[in-house]
Amino acid sequence: MTEGLTPPVQAAGALVWRVRTGRLQVALVHRPRYKDWSWPKGKLEPGESTVEAAIREVAEETGLDVVLGIPLPGLQYESAGRPKQVHYWAAEVAGRPDRFALAARPPVPRADRAEVDQVRWFDVEVAAHRLTRTSDREPLDVLVEEHAQGRLVTRALVVARHGRARKRAHWSGTEFDRPLTPTGRRQAVGLVPVLSAFGVARVVTSRWGRCEQTVRPYAVAAGLDLVTSDLLTEDAHADSPARVAAEMIDLLSTEGDAVVCTHRPVLPTVLDVLATHASRAVADGLPTADPFLRPGQVLVTHVADGPTGPRVVAAQLIGPTH
Repeated sequence: MTEGLTPPVQAAGALVWRVRTGRLQVALVHRPRYKDWSWPKGKLEPGESTVEAAIREVAEETGLDVVLGIPLPGLQYESAGRPKQVHYWAAEVAGRPDRFALAARPPVPRADRAEVDQVRWFDVEVAAHRLTRTSDREPLDVLVEEHAQGRLVTRALVVARHGRARKRAHWSGTEFDRPLTPTGRRQAVGLVPVLSAFGVARVVTSRWGRCEQTVRPYAVAAGLDLVTSDLLTEDAHADSPARVAAEMIDLLSTEGDAVVCTHRPVLPTVLDVLATHASRAVADGLPTADPFLRPGQVLVTHVADGPTGPRVVAAQLIGPTH
């Protein structure tokens, strides 16, 4: 690291929103120590991902279990003499369909009242003036615009590449049962809080062992069955990429948050379907070069229903966690 450069402190939070009597509202927290109104947020704990920290901090400071939606602009500023980078997402209070995702989360204790003594919902116009830090209005402005454009109500379709697997040259069995390495198994466990954060309630995977092993820890933690597909294997894709594309279109159109786990050779077709159903700006940001995703990495896409069908309105890469 270059001498004199201080890495920013990493923090994460969310703009928790709802609509009441036709009005968009957001939740703010009051911190008596600083006498300010702000978004629920906080620093990452050791080994914690940004999405994991976001849902934990919201739960601690507001008592609300939330599911993350589209990413919002982050902020960077000086805090206590050090640069601080805050990552934000739009978020909704978890409902009944999210019970599986909540089952995969550890319990979170509420913050002490000396840290947060009020949690209040405000209409967005009021919240803009109530926020103490002027820069906190930046993610709010985007949230309001996304709501106006019909891009705030979304479902997540998470595309996962299986975790690191035993090399073909070092495996005497078949491709069907070639397993994950110890690193791959750690990556699979690391996906549990990520998939929970986005409310995943359906787990679809290639039938081959290394894919099943990648998403099984989350399925077990959430109490979900694996939906296995022969179409998502490398062999089936080589025989008919068109059938894989049709499978992805069905997943895009299916209600509910889902993860689909597949292999590197299948990803070009998967990403092509996503790009076809995305805006130009989102499509241009999707991976375009081999290997597309690293082992254990996920692409979280956010899908909104429009007049012409499902549209991918946001996407971001996350991980791998180990």
